[in-house]
Amino acid sequence: MPTGLTQDAGWQIGVSRTLPYPAAIVWDFISSPEGIGLWLGPGAALTPERGAPYRTDEGVTGEVRGYRPADRIRVTHGTTTVQVALAPAADGTRTMLRFHQEHLADAEERERRRAHWQQVVDQVAIALDER
Repeated sequence: MPTGLTQDAGWQIGVSRTLPYPAAIVWDFISSPEGIGLWLGPGAALTPERGAPYRTDEGVTGEVRGYRPADRIRVTHGTTTVQVALAPAADGTRTMLRFHQEHLADAEERERRRAHWQQVVDQVAIALDER
């Protein structure tokens, strides 16, 4: 099976980066209107309950599939599923931020989404540095 293709979730991609901030700081940003707009799309507002719908300014719709404060948010995004998750370092000073998207159409979409999530992680790091 090619890299990125799974039996259950089809084509998928995951991008992560360890940021030099405690999980609470990363979570506060990633779950804020500014942070949600950055990773989910401008205009998106999430209600932290399963089944709650959202819509971005670009017309992408979806719903919340899971919302565990300070841990992860999982949403449908069009025909795909996106998850943002945090993994705090043992010493509490750093946090791994991970974006995962599954049910992608093909290898080409997987590469486009890899570039997208790498850019999002860069933008999150810059936004946190500027706080």
